[in-house]
Amino acid sequence: MTKAKARERRIIRTGPYPELTLTAVLVGYGLGVLIALSIGYASLILGFSIEGSELAAILGFGILRGLMGRSSIVENNINQTIASAVNGASAGMMFSVPALFILGETEFNPILLVFACIAGGILGIAFIIPLRKQMIDFERLTYPGGVAVATILKSPGAGVRKALLLLSGMALSGVIYFVSQLVGFEYWNLGKYIGMPEHMNGIWYVSLMTIGVGFIAGKGGFYFVIGGFVCYWILGPVMAGYDLLPASETLVSLEQTMPEYMRLNLFRPVGIGMLIGGALAGIVLALPLIVSAVGSMQNAAKMKTSLSKDEMPIRLLYIGIAGATILLFVISIASVKEMGILRGGLMALLGTIWIWVAGVILSECIGRTNWSPLSGMTLIAVTMLIVISKGLGDTAAIVSSIMVGAAACVAMAQATDLMLDLKTGYLVGASPRKQQIGQFLATWLGPIVIMPLIFILHRAYELGSERLSAPQGQALASMIQGILGGEVPVHKYIAGAGLGALLSASGIGGLGILVGLGFYLPFSIVLTYSIGTLLRVLTDWKKGLQFSEEVGIPVAAGFIVGEALVGVGFALYYVIAGAMGK
Repeated sequence: MTKAKARERRIIRTGPYPELTLTAVLVGYGLGVLIALSIGYASLILGFSIEGSELAAILGFGILRGLMGRSSIVENNINQTIASAVNGASAGMMFSVPALFILGETEFNPILLVFACIAGGILGIAFIIPLRKQMIDFERLTYPGGVAVATILKSPGAGVRKALLLLSGMALSGVIYFVSQLVGFEYWNLGKYIGMPEHMNGIWYVSLMTIGVGFIAGKGGFYFVIGGFVCYWILGPVMAGYDLLPASETLVSLEQTMPEYMRLNLFRPVGIGMLIGGALAGIVLALPLIVSAVGSMQNAAKMKTSLSKDEMPIRLLYIGIAGATILLFVISIASVKEMGILRGGLMALLGTIWIWVAGVILSECIGRTNWSPLSGMTLIAVTMLIVISKGLGDTAAIVSSIMVGAAACVAMAQATDLMLDLKTGYLVGASPRKQQIGQFLATWLGPIVIMPLIFILHRAYELGSERLSAPQGQALASMIQGILGGEVPVHKYIAGAGLGALLSASGIGGLGILVGLGFYLPFSIVLTYSIGTLLRVLTDWKKGLQFSEEVGIPVAAGFIVGEALVGVGFALYYVIAGAMGK
């Protein structure tokens, strides 16, 4: 036996493994900021968010075990809990706040909005904690995302290897995107070189990030791809054959290319309708889960053991709920000067109740299906809020309803994120109480990071543009315009909503939304995304699922982070250069 092995054998651990440590908290903060910036940027391009827990677990192993030599699985579990909690604001705010910029309502108080989102995050966490035992211990809901993270945490060696692969993908993606920005090669018009008709739109977006997202989505990504191909490779040729597309002279007068005309005037309005119809249909289809969730609440209330020593003290939860509700009330009143105490109190009360109900529903949905109708719940919340505030005038109604609606959206995102992480903790033997404390410790940071990011990206690229289309924000803005009597292509929205609802009624979770995104987004993104989905299918077939999970997904995640960080870096450069007059 060598001396090194002898020393290793003499190490005897006593007491519990390190878990809620200062190291885990600080590393979680750092990774959370990194992931929130990356996924927030990506969601504005692609229209949907990506769960950050798996990414945080991989990077956490690289830092805690690979660089610092710390081997506690439960400590890394706290790290990824905190990191994913910081990232929770990216989905909540990117689905709602861009609507303000798209509607041109930029004269709002961003500090108030940040505090509203923090209050919402606290409410979402506090409301969902009492249901942990019922949903995870007793009903044993699957939470597939939580199981995936637990698998990573149980494979320390594989975790370090995945971290190295992720960093490699990050470096490659960052370098390629940096070069493409410098030389101005963001789009590749392959269709022009092969003689493809202009209406079939053969322009590809040069982006490894988009390929990475498609790879991670796998077979499910084909539903997204279908929408774009139906628009330009089926409907486009049909309309051209029946001479339904405008002449070149008309396009010149409109200062648009044929693909731009088709997307802006034909496909995008239908796509927005599909997003709304698909989201609302998803809520209707979730009614059995809603009934189950209500039953969970009733059972949890009856059981004396529902909040035991495993959980945070119920008094602290009550204090958190009361404090956050009061803060939401103050923010509602302060959001616009026209808001009175009665109306502000009603908005705060409605927002709080919706956070409670929707958080439970979404946690049940994601626990059983790994699909969360977050956008639909946000649309419903803002609809109710804007009806309450409609008499204040358009600007006041829009600002106040989106401010409270953003808080509700962040709350729902935090609730589902915590339940996923608690499922992971259940499988690896972590302390629920410490995870809950970690979630509370992190929920304040995400809004502080995301709010400046939104301003920077809007100033550099403009939210709602082809570069950052913000599909969920566009759908929310269009719905608000419809409620307030704006000029919108109602017939196209209604047709799209009906189609989205029918697709969602197929039983495939989120089908109407995914196909609708394919209609809405520039086809250049859909084309590049399709490469990722095809690569995933081929990799699963030729190399096997294990290779895809152990090698492909970490590299794909690196593609997302690398390009997103470079994109944010260029945005910062453009803003600073503009401020300096360069």
